[in-house]
Formats: sequence, C-alpha cells, structure tokens
Amino acid sequence: MKFVDSAKIEVQAGDGGNGCMSFRREKYVPKGGPDGGDGGRGGHVYLRADSQIATLLDFRYRKLYKAQRGAHGQGARKNGKMGRNIIIPVPCGTVARDAASGRMLADLTDEGQEVLVAKGGRGGKGNPHFASATHQAPRYAEPGGKGERLELELELKLIADVGLVGFPNAGKSTLIAAMSAAKPKIADYPFTTLVPNLGIVPYRNYRSFVMADIPGIIEGAAEGRGLGLQFLRHIERTRVLAVLVSCDSPDIAAEYRMLLKEMEAFDQRLLRKPRVLLITKTDIAPEEFSMPVIDDDIEVLEVSSVTGSGLDTLKDLLWTTIESADGTVMEEPEKGMEK
Repeated sequence: MKFVDSAKIEVQAGDGGNGCMSFRREKYVPKGGPDGGDGGRGGHVYLRADSQIATLLDFRYRKLYKAQRGAHGQGARKNGKMGRNIIIPVPCGTVARDAASGRMLADLTDEGQEVLVAKGGRGGKGNPHFASATHQAPRYAEPGGKGERLELELELKLIADVGLVGFPNAGKSTLIAAMSAAKPKIADYPFTTLVPNLGIVPYRNYRSFVMADIPGIIEGAAEGRGLGLQFLRHIERTRVLAVLVSCDSPDIAAEYRMLLKEMEAFDQRLLRKPRVLLITKTDIAPEEFSMPVIDDDIEVLEVSSVTGSGLDTLKDLLWTTIESADGTVMEEPEKGMEK
C-alpha cells in the first residue's frame, strides 16, 4: 500500500429543509388555520479515528464529501426528516485544519474518537410559528439554513513509542528490521527509506512497543532540504527519540549535535522528549574507534543490528525510558469541536 500522509478534501454539510406554508383544509372545519410543518436539519460531517486505516491514500481519489440535506416540511404539521450525517474514517494521528484560515479543527489520536467539522443547516420553520392574534393566517414560511462547506487539510502524524532519528545510512531501517517484523527497504546507499515505517517490537511477558523509522535527515532539513521536512512531523507524537549515529562517522559528537539542531529548528519541543544515543554498526567499527564524549546527560549505547550485539540491552533501555516518559501531546484541538 502506498503511504500518503497529507491530503486536501472538501466537506459539505447538508442544507436544512424549508418550512412549509400550508392551511388546514378539512370538511366541516371552516377555520382550520396554518398547519405547515418545519423543515428537517441538514446532516453533519464528522471525522472518526480508525486504527484499521494506516494512510490517507483514499483521499487522493475522492475529494468531496457531502451530507444529506434535510427534507422540507409538509402540510398537516408534518416535519421534514433530518438529513443523514456522514462519518469520514481517518487514521489515528490525523490532524485536520481549515485550509482557508489554518485553524486546527481536530486532532484524532484515539480509536473511535469523533469530531464535528461541518454543521448541517437548521430546518426552516413552518407558517404556524408566525401566527399571532392579529395575524392569524401567515402566508410565508422560513427557508432552511445553509450547511457549512469548507476545505480541510489533513495531515497524518504517526503515533509510536520510539522514533528513530539519524542521517541517511545510519542503520535505522536495519535496526527496526532486526527488532521487529517490519520489512523496510535496506541497501548500501543513502535514502533507501522514502516513507516512514512502523514496527512492533516484542518485549518480555508478552509486552511490546511501537517503533517508527523515518527517512534520513540531512543538514538543512528543517528549511526544506531533502526529505526531512516532509517527515520530521512523524516524530512529534513519539514518546522517546532514539538518535542513531554510525560508528564510522568522522565526528560522532558533531553529527549528534547537528541532528539536535535540525530537530530544534523544526520544533523546539522535540528536544524536551526523552532520548537515547545509539552508536550503530559496531560490527564494522574501525580499530581506532572509541566511545565519544557527549556533552549531554543521556544514555549512550553501542549496537549492531547485524550481529544482534546490544539489542537486548537496547530493548530494556527503551522500555524503561518509555515508562518514564510523559507522552505529552504536541498540540491540542480548539475547544467546542468535540462531538
């Protein structure tokens, strides 16, 4: 399945039905009076988080989602039927914004969470509502209200416990393949990972955690260079960051600081997340290799995804760090939009 993490769609709530202008016509009832029914409310449009969906691919092929309009009122005080609501399923982790104003309307992170994004128009009132002692036969009724119509920008941010961050060829894909059942593309050239990959890492006593591998970051990614800017958002929802630097790097400490700089330029809050530093590919470490001095109070661990060296220790370290992480959500939807 093709991974798509952004899309733009248009939603149209249903218009309200018109109120009815009618008078009672019945044998032996000379003064029946007004009896027009009210129009029905138009259907609302909701977004619902669905864990069975992993991508926004479907929204590339269907752009307009329209709820049913309300039925018109009828005589004999028959009110029109309300229009059917529509519920649009989206992946967990989807953020919806109003394309015109940029205002965030929904942040759907939990399975089954629903948010109203477009309200249906109110139904028009029938002519009995306008009758009075001095105006007993009103010959007008109220038209139905218009349903809301707006363009939505959908953005998917993967939800994972651990996010792997590193330059191209740091060994992220090999690590997630060694620790989970994920099967990312692995090759001996950079930029083999073009889309994020998720893997479930098994742990002791039938427990597990989710690991996310994003495409490699390069210097200037936060300004739009390479693929980093497009995919950095996927580590916003991770609880722990695992920063990977290959042991054959000419300056491990400098590379680590550069990765932190790019994350800070994208969103300063990323640096407040718990993180660990992994020195990868130790199976091909040069003879003169020595552990770098990192001016940062974090755990540093040497691992080899090929030989499996250090992976059990890494699982323990990540599990402990996940349990102590607060899992702060990066942004919250505006109040008043929940169903």
